[in-house]
Amino acid sequence: SAEIQAALYELCHQVVQGNLKLDLVVGVLGDMMDLRDDMPSVLADVFSILDLETGALEEKNKRDHYTQLVGACLFFVPEAILKERLDPETLESLGLIKQAHQFNQKIVKIKTKLFYKQQKFNLLREENEGYAKLITELGQDLSGNITSHIVLESIKSLIGCFNLDPNRVLDIILEVYESRSDQDDFFLSLIKSYMCEPLTLCHILGFKFKFYQEPNEETPKSLYHIAAALLHHNLIELEDLYIHLMPLDAAIVEEHKNEISEAKQIARKLVMVVLPSDKNEDKEKEKDKEEEKNDKPPDNQKLGLLEALLRIGDWLHAQSIMDQMPSFYATSHKPIALALCQLVHLTVEPLYRRPKSILTVIYCLFRRAPQPAENFEDLRRDIFSMLGYLGPHLSHDPILFAKIVRLGKAFMKEETLLSCFLSVADQVLLPSLSLMECNACMSEELWGLFKLFPYYHRYRLYGQWKNETYSSHPLLVKVKAQTVERAKYIMKRLTKENVKQSGRQIGKLSHSNPTILFDYMLSQIQWYDNLIVPVVDSLKYLTSLNYDVLAYCIIEALANPEKEKMKHDDTTISSWLQSLASLCGAVFRKYPIELAGLLQYVTNQLKAGKSFDLLILKEVVQKMAGIEITDEMTSEQLEAMTGGEQLKAEGGYFGQIRNTKKSSQRLKDALLDHELALPLCLLMAQQRNGVVFLEGGEKHLKLVGHLYDQCHDTLVQFGGFLASNLSTEDYIKRVPSIDILCNQFHTPHDAAFFLSRPMYAHQILSKYDELKKAEKGNRQQQKAHKYVAACEQVMAPVHEAVISLHPARVWDDLRPQFYATFWSLTMYDLAVPQSAYDREVNKLKAQIKAIEENPEIPLNKKKKEKERCTALQEKLQEEEKKQLEHVQRVLHRLKLEKDNWLLAKSTKNETITKFLQLCLFPRCIFSSIDAVYCARFVELVHQQKTPNFCTLLCYDRVFSATIYTVASCTENESHRYGRFLCCMLETVTRWHSDRAIYEKECVNYPGFLTIFRATGFDGGNKADQLDYENFRHVVHKWHYMLTKASVHCLETGDYTHIRNILIVLTKILPCYPKVLNLGQALECRVHKICLEEKDKRPDLYALAMGYSGRLKSQKVHMVPENEFHHKEQPARTTPASQQNGPGSTGKPATSTSKMEEGTSEDGDRGKDKSQGTTKPVNKANSAAAKVTTSNGNGALNSTKTVKDRDDKEKSGKEKKEKKEKTPGGISDTKAENRREKQRDERAGKEERMPREGKEKTPKADREKLKSEEKSIKDDKAKAGNGEPMEPSRERDAIKESKSKEKGDRNAMPGSLKSPGSRSESAESERGESERRTHHITYNSLSRSKSRERELDKKDSEIIQGRSKEKKEEKDRKERKRVSTLKESRHDKEKKEKRDSSGGKEEKKQYPYM
Repeated sequence: SAEIQAALYELCHQVVQGNLKLDLVVGVLGDMMDLRDDMPSVLADVFSILDLETGALEEKNKRDHYTQLVGACLFFVPEAILKERLDPETLESLGLIKQAHQFNQKIVKIKTKLFYKQQKFNLLREENEGYAKLITELGQDLSGNITSHIVLESIKSLIGCFNLDPNRVLDIILEVYESRSDQDDFFLSLIKSYMCEPLTLCHILGFKFKFYQEPNEETPKSLYHIAAALLHHNLIELEDLYIHLMPLDAAIVEEHKNEISEAKQIARKLVMVVLPSDKNEDKEKEKDKEEEKNDKPPDNQKLGLLEALLRIGDWLHAQSIMDQMPSFYATSHKPIALALCQLVHLTVEPLYRRPKSILTVIYCLFRRAPQPAENFEDLRRDIFSMLGYLGPHLSHDPILFAKIVRLGKAFMKEETLLSCFLSVADQVLLPSLSLMECNACMSEELWGLFKLFPYYHRYRLYGQWKNETYSSHPLLVKVKAQTVERAKYIMKRLTKENVKQSGRQIGKLSHSNPTILFDYMLSQIQWYDNLIVPVVDSLKYLTSLNYDVLAYCIIEALANPEKEKMKHDDTTISSWLQSLASLCGAVFRKYPIELAGLLQYVTNQLKAGKSFDLLILKEVVQKMAGIEITDEMTSEQLEAMTGGEQLKAEGGYFGQIRNTKKSSQRLKDALLDHELALPLCLLMAQQRNGVVFLEGGEKHLKLVGHLYDQCHDTLVQFGGFLASNLSTEDYIKRVPSIDILCNQFHTPHDAAFFLSRPMYAHQILSKYDELKKAEKGNRQQQKAHKYVAACEQVMAPVHEAVISLHPARVWDDLRPQFYATFWSLTMYDLAVPQSAYDREVNKLKAQIKAIEENPEIPLNKKKKEKERCTALQEKLQEEEKKQLEHVQRVLHRLKLEKDNWLLAKSTKNETITKFLQLCLFPRCIFSSIDAVYCARFVELVHQQKTPNFCTLLCYDRVFSATIYTVASCTENESHRYGRFLCCMLETVTRWHSDRAIYEKECVNYPGFLTIFRATGFDGGNKADQLDYENFRHVVHKWHYMLTKASVHCLETGDYTHIRNILIVLTKILPCYPKVLNLGQALECRVHKICLEEKDKRPDLYALAMGYSGRLKSQKVHMVPENEFHHKEQPARTTPASQQNGPGSTGKPATSTSKMEEGTSEDGDRGKDKSQGTTKPVNKANSAAAKVTTSNGNGALNSTKTVKDRDDKEKSGKEKKEKKEKTPGGISDTKAENRREKQRDERAGKEERMPREGKEKTPKADREKLKSEEKSIKDDKAKAGNGEPMEPSRERDAIKESKSKEKGDRNAMPGSLKSPGSRSESAESERGESERRTHHITYNSLSRSKSRERELDKKDSEIIQGRSKEKKEEKDRKERKRVSTLKESRHDKEKKEKRDSSGGKEEKKQYPYM
């Protein structure tokens, strides 16, 4: 029809435009009339449109064309139709009406009569009896065969008989239906049959609703019901009825906004501190509001209708009404929420119950209701939508809440549903939980669903819940404010005493609003760390969901970007972070909270290069696994830590670690399930350097050191946890081989071996067990051999792998086997801490005794405790036995391996350097146990008589290279380095204390050889050994070096130097200082630090004061120098500068200068580095080899002495330079130097001699010196009664002066951390020519016993001879002559030896002392 209309219009339009002839078009139109019956009407519509168009045109001809066209069509278009459609003026021009004006008036009259004039006759004719009969008819009993059709016929009869108004009859039908709303079927079918116009019914209903829109009026529910029923059966349209309902939508939106603003205002008031005067004003305002509320506004009819629709199950109409309102506005009214809940109940019931229930049958009566859910797709179709409209108001129906959660648990196996349930949880379940009154059951029910989600989905939900949900609805805004207020009330009263009562209150509050409660509690803990213990104890009444929320809240608090993790001084970690870390450890240990989120957070922070949060991991591992990391361990604890796991738990920690089995298992499972164990280890190992080079740029050095220590300690602690808790298979599966760790993951070598070490131990033991089982029948084969075989099989690939870790030249000195052995063993492998085991067993025995003697303990408890103690005792004894067997096997293995450990391709000095650099120093600062291990390993290598290992040189390098090592340590590394030095000093002190011990443990050992030959060690040549007295000189020299280094560090003024050296000194206090004057020097300098730092740096002041006090208490154990090692006393008349300066000869210089020469092979490399960095130090330390006097005025106490010594050294250097420039005058210059030095030395030597019990003359090389002794025998006799030993002293003096002159030319070899540190010691006199030829013939370093006996006889003669000054002068001159003679002979002899040296054997002779 539309196409025909368009065609007709186009045709007629062309005629009006004058494009087509009129008669032609009229003929076509006439023919078209036969096509359809309604063609005249269609054409009349086209004429009507053209009438309007042409009437608006100014062109008269077009209007004429139109009039002609319509006139020509009058014969086939009826006039009546045209009169309906066309304008009166057009009709007048066509002649169809006489006058347009009269026609308009007539129309108005007819319309008035039809629509507005009241038919008075009906009002008069209507009879009350008719309405009475109508009501009776409608109100009759409908239980019989009465149908709507029969009643409708009766109504028609009554209308006709009594002239009843049909509209009033409809109104009465609705009134009766309203009173009999249970008869829906009857009245709905009656109304459907009776009415013809839906709009009329809608108007009548609208008038009924309007009647109740006055104030204090209440719309009856029955009216809402019939309106809903009529809507449900399509008898009226919602849009038509909606406009009759009040209030307007705009008013509803405004009301919702007011509610939110009021709720926020209430929340602000609850948070604010209110004064008493303000409280009174608020009360008055509240009274006014209540009075205003007494004038009840009219009902919200839209909500009433919505409730009715929901009651009958008309979800579509209900949904469209709710869409007109703000979110959750409708369901915030409890009746509507309950109605919607009931509808959801009915929909999910079949799916929830599976067998169909009665409710479903009732429910199916409503056609428009959602279909009952039969599967999960049905749930997605309708239920989730309904729940979305419910929102937080599902809280009104906890049973439905539980049903939804359980359905979620049942259907969570399907992956596609995850997003649906996440949305429902976010928008409905969690907000509803907030509005429930402390319903713990619902919280547990919800956790049953949530635990199926990965933690990151859960945490996202908690984040939405905490940060967004509470601002979306007025009720939730109020609930949040009330929760905070209640939390404040509880936290103010929380103490250790009322933990139980407060804990119950916290539990109740947390069931509904855990995020708000925990957020406030954590904020309080960050301010007041003394709340941690009571808070942790009070959390015992939480639900599983609450614990999970707590974990999220802790992570959110840790990750707060607004909080600074450093204090304002930028040197320490903020206290809030430390408090949260402590809370983490305590909470995660005590309660079953999932750890994955926290561990992943720490991992992510490490990935981002942030190491602050390692504090959290450290606390968690410490509390959950009982593994404590501290450098403040006592020696007893440290000893216990070298035993088995049981001994560690009993005696290795400060607190008794109990009941960590479950918590450590949880931690282990979390790490393994989420594959975080190895990544955390690798990230921590890498982050150690990251702290310094990436993080440390702008941070204070103290903070960088602290972060480095924290990172390192956590790595050690975490690695220890993995080693002790992971099974062998798990550990081996996760930790890659050593070369992959180092080369691919760029793990530092010390950390890589630390991680691999437990793996090697596991593998060796499992292989050992395998071999034992395989050869069970062969009893002859010893277990030790099987153990060695197992070690070889396991470690062979490791030996291959370690080769790639270092350049090839490294392996010229150290064998990969030695390197791997050093790094793979632990203290557990080297020694059994028997005293620690005995100590713990005795403790348990005492405990059992105390239990038995305590009458207050009940018998059953006594029995349990005794059984526990006895079981522990047995475990410890079994563990000790097991460790003893293990240590024996390991020592047997080392004995077999030792011959292949060190090669002799380069010098001993080079070998020791590499050992220190690659093994000893990196490991001794790794952990306290490793520090002890390093010291014990050196001792073990010595005891095993390892070929090519020089024990003396190793100790010498360690004690002489302390300054740079100490300076480069962090605080914790200083503790460990100090412990290492202490253990080294313990060994040295033991050897020093008793000749018998020294001869048993050192004499005839290759480590104490002074000459090494390529043919190997032959213990028969005692001339090659360092004797006891000279060893004591060496030890004194080491003590002197430690003092020198300590004073240097204390005088720098640098924070790190002072702190570190004080820590080291405190650690080595049991073994150092032992010499009185060295102790006094230290005491003086430390006292100065105390005075200087008292107001500047309190931490340094505290350290210095602590050390000073302990040093004073040690003073009683210190001895004068002459008791520490035999030493001649200086003459009383000799000035202090002469006693302490370079000219004051001390025997350690004699006995150690040669050892320093032995290090000269490494000097070339160390020389360049040392010259620039240590020149000022060398000046101060030029006389380091010369021991200080025991009169209290040591070299270190006198700045004048240092100055004098410096001046003398400068003059010595000038003479040396002259000597080097003028080779021809070498012998003259040497002689002059010797004369000057010998003058100074003589006076001191002569004064010392009477005070010494025995004269200390070094054992000479008899072969070399026999001839010289004979030649000067007569000269000795002339010298007087008391000086038969003088030539020996002369030789010493000559050798000293020589070595001093030569020593200035040679740089000292470097230590591990600073190659130049060796050049600090002035004992480093080396011979340039001797270093070139790699061969030195040494004067013997030990005294002959016959000479000692001779000394005793001559003591009295020496005293008498000392008083004759003239004779002494004569003797001096004679001695000068003899010494010149002797030197010329000695030089000649040396030259001959150099000329004759050149064989393979001579080249392999290594200088040592």
